[in-house]
Amino acid sequence: MVKVGRIKLGSQGMEVSTQGLGCMGMTFGYGPPKPEPDMVALIRHAVESGVTFFDTSDVYGPHTNEILLGKALKGGTREKFELATKFGISYVDGKGEIRGDPAYVRAACEASLKRLDTDCIDLYYQHRIDTRVPIEVTVGELKELVEEGKIKYIGLSEASASTIRRAHAVHPITAVQLEWSLWSRDVEEEIVPTCRELGIGIVAYSPLGRGFLSSGPKLLENLTQDDFRKYLPRFQPENLEHNKTIFEKVNEMATKKGCTPSQLALAWVHRRGNDVCPIPGTTKIENFDQNIGALLVKLTPEEMAQLESFAATDAVKGDRYGSGMATWKDSDTPPLSSWKAA
Repeated sequence: MVKVGRIKLGSQGMEVSTQGLGCMGMTFGYGPPKPEPDMVALIRHAVESGVTFFDTSDVYGPHTNEILLGKALKGGTREKFELATKFGISYVDGKGEIRGDPAYVRAACEASLKRLDTDCIDLYYQHRIDTRVPIEVTVGELKELVEEGKIKYIGLSEASASTIRRAHAVHPITAVQLEWSLWSRDVEEEIVPTCRELGIGIVAYSPLGRGFLSSGPKLLENLTQDDFRKYLPRFQPENLEHNKTIFEKVNEMATKKGCTPSQLALAWVHRRGNDVCPIPGTTKIENFDQNIGALLVKLTPEEMAQLESFAATDAVKGDRYGSGMATWKDSDTPPLSSWKAA
């Protein structure tokens, strides 16, 4: 049995399991929703295994992911797990919009509390930054929700360094969620150092490269038409031939170490600092068990350097997302002085 420890996330007192569980794929994004009884069993298995940090969002489904988590965790001791959810991506008539205005922040929080069937959200992230609303205005409303006891800690997801600084000046930010893995390393240049300077925890999503670092190109063989990974630039034929060499090198090193490639890739993320909590997602108990097995994989400084040589920042071909998806690269917001409340 792998012993899953605890880490401090940020500087405000939040503690989480050293590895979390990303729940998106259970109901959204990666093909059709999975059978609810199986997902409830997986979530409860995670709690029994010592993983207590669960990541969801109101947009996953939309809404079905939060409802699933609420059902799965009902009846357990609320203090024994940490719920993280997000707001900021609104879908109306199938059209997505990024929103960070105060009225929307409050309405989204109230709705998430109901779906999660809880009185308080442990960590509430702005999922994407609304570039029309000063970040100070959005975080000001989140600060009020903290004071009212509806949320405990504030997070940002996919935010630029300048946005993080401005937000943190209004109310301490506990965590920034960002894509960080062996093949998504551009955050190391500016975002990660900014978080560390300010004492903000780092939550790494897609630490297995959306499954590519687990199984390489064969991942694509079993994806359904409604799995959005099929359409990501990195998985397109013109980039895949190049990118598969990264997986092959990781796989070869994992074989020598007697672990799986996913365990090796996850171990690398864990070793990037004791302020980093990866949240690999899965829909299978055996994959979950394999993922927490990464906590047993030891890496020397030489092995870390070798892994990083396989996937330098510019080694991967293709963007993380297709065009039109807002990310941290362009998330600056207008100055506070420009804001006129409605």
